[in-house]
Amino acid sequence: MINLSAPDFTQHPPRSTRVRLGGYAHLPRLLDKARAHIGGKLGEYKWNCPLDKRFFSFTGIDADALLAEVKLGRSDVEMLAWVAARDKHLTHEVIAWSAWLEQNGPGGAPGHEWIASTLKNAGSGRDDIRSFADMLDLDDYLSYGGKA
Repeated sequence: MINLSAPDFTQHPPRSTRVRLGGYAHLPRLLDKARAHIGGKLGEYKWNCPLDKRFFSFTGIDADALLAEVKLGRSDVEMLAWVAARDKHLTHEVIAWSAWLEQNGPGGAPGHEWIASTLKNAGSGRDDIRSFADMLDLDDYLSYGGKA
């Protein structure tokens, strides 16, 4: 049985970056990663990775401050209230940022080469992977036994 209050990423992936909480894309995944980090069960995932940093930059929230709140055992709803109290963006700005984050992809050749290399190494002939969210979803699927 999966315990989502204490996730173990050696057994299952975090939620997709597309899953939203209070309009924020990536927040549920970020909370999953924080909980796994606290429990020492991150596996190959990274806490405060570049995508996490995009969330922190947008909201103005400090990664260590969020981690400290998660350590108190706060639920997703409690964490959303905590985030909303600190982020002064209007609802439509959060929705627009979330839509952008879901579609954000590599802007230059190195990023495109990374995605192409990852797909090639996975034996995938997919040509629909355009964004980092696409790549993360595919990587999570492949990492837990899915077929390219």
